[in-house]
Amino acid sequence: MSDIEDLTSRMRHFTEARDWARFHDPKSLTLALVGEVGELAELLQWLPHEEQVDAVRSQPMHGRLAEELSDVLLYLLRLADVVGVDLAEAAASKLRANEERFPPDDHRSVAPTKT
Repeated sequence: MSDIEDLTSRMRHFTEARDWARFHDPKSLTLALVGEVGELAELLQWLPHEEQVDAVRSQPMHGRLAEELSDVLLYLLRLADVVGVDLAEAAASKLRANEERFPPDDHRSVAPTKT
């Protein structure tokens, strides 16, 4: 069992043990995920560019980032589980597509654009 499968299973059991599945519809989970991404963004929002590298590796910022990133991951795993997406396979497929779409020789040091 992969780490993603294990975490997904643990989230499912955590939810079921508390009878929270009825609250975990796709829209509600997406909004919860957006909220957690907002909390993550808030940690970095006004941090000056030149201070970011040191700040994100130092406490208490590093610990807070770990907490918020974990919340984002867990809600994402739960959402994928509820809608029936194999997140590991979907991510691997997306990465393969991006590797083909953005060959290194054509895109080195060029910011990708959404088309």
